[in-house]
Amino acid sequence: MFSEFDDTRLDDPQVLATYDDRLRYLAMAGARIRSEALDARVPADLTMMPRGVIVAGAEARLIRAVLEPVCPVPLIAWPLPGLPGWVGALDLVVVIASEPEGYQNPDLMATAAEATRRGAQVMLAAPEESPIAQTISGEDIQVFTRTTDPTAAAVAVLAQLHDAGLGPVVNTENAAEAADMVAEACSPHRDLSSNPGKDLACALADTDPLLWGGSVLAARASRRWAEALRSVSGRHALATDAGGILEVLRNTRPQNLFADPFTDGQERRPVLVVLDDEHSGDAGVRAGRTLREAAAESGVRVCEISAGQGSDVDRYITLLMQGLYGATYLAIGRGTQLA
Repeated sequence: MFSEFDDTRLDDPQVLATYDDRLRYLAMAGARIRSEALDARVPADLTMMPRGVIVAGAEARLIRAVLEPVCPVPLIAWPLPGLPGWVGALDLVVVIASEPEGYQNPDLMATAAEATRRGAQVMLAAPEESPIAQTISGEDIQVFTRTTDPTAAAVAVLAQLHDAGLGPVVNTENAAEAADMVAEACSPHRDLSSNPGKDLACALADTDPLLWGGSVLAARASRRWAEALRSVSGRHALATDAGGILEVLRNTRPQNLFADPFTDGQERRPVLVVLDDEHSGDAGVRAGRTLREAAAESGVRVCEISAGQGSDVDRYITLLMQGLYGATYLAIGRGTQLA
């Protein structure tokens, strides 16, 4: 059961103390990235340049989004158990299974085992003693994970893939610092007047968010936002392409400023959240302009979230962490218990 949002809860020390575990988890995102990077410093020992790369598991689409512009071989993110029929000894299968939902997942274990059976080279990110680690051979590449954070594991894997000549440079320390900067800005010790995470929660309270990111990575972050927001609010949170959001905006009636909330009811309005990545390209800039204009015509509020500067990974983490903080403060404001 979800209660009404109360912004005074966001600055109440006693209330914040009840969410200390979750807030500490978010604050330690940078530390988890550093921890996972410690086991990713040895360059990946690929026997040859693979014919293709198949990525499975948590954050597979993040790996694909970062690698796709520069990867010298075909690359896919594979969401199903097992592998495509064409995968064989000339291919590399990357499996990210750092959390229990991954390293104990029968489907993901079947994918890793199938890759080994077919003679493909495997790069597995998972705890050393996990069940899925027993499905691969000793000749495969294992990135031993020490946390259950799939994003931290993905950053470690991306660093390995760069060393293997398959992706861009990934500076794990810069990625960790990006997470640290968001944690500092969104700290529970900062009050609502100077806290972007709490401000975002207030902007999203009692609304149905429409989330849009102009670049591939911003779009991926918007989908992670939507998952988090739905879980804490029990309401719709739509993350999709510009065309889908445009249809919603065009079918949103302008707000009647003279409506009496006691007799006409309180209509829940959408809010357009733009995950602004300066690397979205000309098409992304045009799409963003169109969405903002449509929002203005329908009287829909626009909330702008900046990805900041840095590499693709740095900007993704910046966007992701802002959304996770916003969702957490939304839960705090509503009194929602977090798992």
